[in-house]
Amino acid sequence: MRSPFNTPDTMLAEPWAVVTVRAPGRLHLGFLDPAGSLGRRFGSLGLVVNGFETEVELMASPDGQVTTCGVGGPADLARADACLDLLQRHSGRHAPLRLRLLRLLPAHAGFGSGTQLALAIGRAFAQWHGLDVSTPTLAQWLGRGLRSGVGIAGFDQGGLLVDGGPGADGAAASVLARLPLPAAWRVLVVQDGAHQGLSGTEELRAMATLATLAPLPQALAADICHQVLMRVLPGAAGAEFAPFAAGIARIQQVLGEHFALAQGGSAFTSAAVGRLIEWMARSGEPAAATGQSSWGPTGFAILPSQAQAEALVAAARAANVIAPGLTLRIVSARNTGATLVDQRRAPGIPPR
Repeated sequence: MRSPFNTPDTMLAEPWAVVTVRAPGRLHLGFLDPAGSLGRRFGSLGLVVNGFETEVELMASPDGQVTTCGVGGPADLARADACLDLLQRHSGRHAPLRLRLLRLLPAHAGFGSGTQLALAIGRAFAQWHGLDVSTPTLAQWLGRGLRSGVGIAGFDQGGLLVDGGPGADGAAASVLARLPLPAAWRVLVVQDGAHQGLSGTEELRAMATLATLAPLPQALAADICHQVLMRVLPGAAGAEFAPFAAGIARIQQVLGEHFALAQGGSAFTSAAVGRLIEWMARSGEPAAATGQSSWGPTGFAILPSQAQAEALVAAARAANVIAPGLTLRIVSARNTGATLVDQRRAPGIPPR
């Protein structure tokens, strides 16, 4: 499936004054082979969800400022400014633009905030200039997708995604499978604003340490791949929840034990999230598909219906297992990618 941004119908022949793009958050459900036991590292399983978005607005301006509408902070402004600089250098287009950050995904929380911000800015930049540039190319310009490709594919397509890991030449990971999650299924997202997952140099150091001192054995990587191919994907394709949930649970168990070495000995970055998610794994009927997204702290429980998700939340409240400071939200899977919210052409702007 091609992105709606990359089809002839939406390529811009004329300049635009304002472009607004919304990019969805995603849950990273696990790597297939983080150690590259057969020579190709990573490979990922991910799910795009509704309810969490980054939104940016790009417009003509003589001052070239990056501003926010009450969201984010200096680090987000610096990251956005760096994205614009990279886009200008790679494209050769240097028109002064004003970028406004209207909404942001929670940073370092397991939603792919850095990739979605970069791609939203990249797509707005390309649309504003009328450039026919694919999302993988934008990602390469912006230094995204070095390990996982589900954020890039999720930006374009949404859905439940499997990628095969980045190429040896650094090319973005190819999408191997993309399925819509059944419409009735729900995702219970558990957030802990007091913690952040690993990122930047700390993440790189953790990955390097694990790869050197405790690489995931080939047999466990094969188990993960088997769970994805014979449980998770068939379960989603046929709306068979039980095998889907069992496959996710097994993947999360294997990876949770593996990455615990970099997370203080726990499968969860947030102890409060971990206690709640582990309780949900034991208490739901049917058993939920549970785990942590990426380095956390965000946890998730996927259930077959809105009613069952609401019942699990109610049971957790009744059991007093929701710690203060945790936020619970029931959302649906998102089977579409980023959206172009607004384009407004200003009269008199000369072609670029």
